[in-house]
Amino acid sequence: MSASGDEHYDILVLGAGSGRMVLDEAVVSGRHTAIVDPGPYGGTCLNRGCIPTKMFLHVAGAAHGVPDLARLGVDAHVDEVRWADIRDRVFGRIDPFAAAGPEGAQGAGIDAYAAPARFTGPRRVVIGSGDDRVVATADQVVIATGAHPLVPEVVSRSGVPFHTSDTVMRLDKLPRRMLILGGGVVGVEMATLFGGLGVEITLVSRGPSLIRGIGPDIGRRFTDLMGRRWALHLGCELTALHQEEDGIHARCGDGTVLLADVVLVATGRWPTTADLGLESAGVDVDPGTGRVLVDEFGRTSAEGVWALGDVSSGRQLKHLANDQARTVRHNLLHPDALVPLRTKAIPSAVFSDPQLARVGDTLEEAIAAGTDAVAFTQRLSDTANGWALEDTTSVCTVVAERDTGRVLGAQLMAPQASSLIQPLIDAVAQGRSAREAATTQMWIHPAAMELVENALLGAAGAAATRPQG
Repeated sequence: MSASGDEHYDILVLGAGSGRMVLDEAVVSGRHTAIVDPGPYGGTCLNRGCIPTKMFLHVAGAAHGVPDLARLGVDAHVDEVRWADIRDRVFGRIDPFAAAGPEGAQGAGIDAYAAPARFTGPRRVVIGSGDDRVVATADQVVIATGAHPLVPEVVSRSGVPFHTSDTVMRLDKLPRRMLILGGGVVGVEMATLFGGLGVEITLVSRGPSLIRGIGPDIGRRFTDLMGRRWALHLGCELTALHQEEDGIHARCGDGTVLLADVVLVATGRWPTTADLGLESAGVDVDPGTGRVLVDEFGRTSAEGVWALGDVSSGRQLKHLANDQARTVRHNLLHPDALVPLRTKAIPSAVFSDPQLARVGDTLEEAIAAGTDAVAFTQRLSDTANGWALEDTTSVCTVVAERDTGRVLGAQLMAPQASSLIQPLIDAVAQGRSAREAATTQMWIHPAAMELVENALLGAAGAAATRPQG
């Protein structure tokens, strides 16, 4: 790697999150490759998203569950939450790993640049500035720059200090009161995290319920359950934010004034494209969403330029970005045998308490698409595992096509829903009927997975029942 001047690469990747997966041994071998990221390496998932949040949520779940033991006959309490110790343990593992990213790439034979990059022409990128500036050209360029928090103007122009998911996990100390703007995945997971550690949570969302997309039934159940823990203000538009002596004052459109010590903005994420010079590269962007436009194979409008992950995908999911990285990697190696990006059976989960998970269609989505569909909802409380847990809220809904019984989708609200949904992901991906998915394997008794088994059997029965009249 030259310190300054010009470099030509066979493959140049912008973004060291899922983009790093493109440059595996098969790609790097015999090719001149590079990866560019201003850092920290590892992208959102490693540094600011999936991994640290789940490390924090594990602790928050343990702390939150202690008082609940009383109903099972165990009296216990949390003496203290040592926030600094929790925070430092999490980032004490993550930060060194991210810092070692460039060196690890170099060790694998990849030129690694810890600097911003900008297109100045077709497949021509300027990396860094000043004396360390490098002008790089490449036969193939992969854009994998991810996304960043979107901050509403009412917050940014207020002058009031605020946090996003990029910064809130590095707070110096736990606040007494936190105002969270946004009722989506980030807002709910952060409310679970900080609420579980004893912070008073007020959550404001413009929507009528939390977690849009989980389906109206489970969405209602989950919102009602979280409303017992947090102060929810739904259908609420934030109109003003002020710093006063007694804390931060947030005013809603209905005149309600909310008080907090810390404000967390979780109102969505925007693809990171603004400073990439994509117009110079000939790469088209959707002005409404900010996403880089790609075809079914991950190719952009510019020859030899690809994109993957949050910068181009309508669903911002790490496992989807990883899957797209594998597909783009294949297509780079096999230009005469391209395979399309996966669009079916894309699962998602919310690591709340209880967790939420879904795959495929909700009943409403299936019907809107013109499918004669049915749904069956199974309660965990009707299984032996539910009895053991004294669980009264967990459910699994399976959506099936009436004529064939084919599983079209599923939604869960349950402990470890992110794992329980896996057989349902397989059923949707393989086009299996609910009865086939339920009866061609054994299900351990009395495990939580019987929730899924019984939901499949119930959906099979509902699909086989013809409507009256």
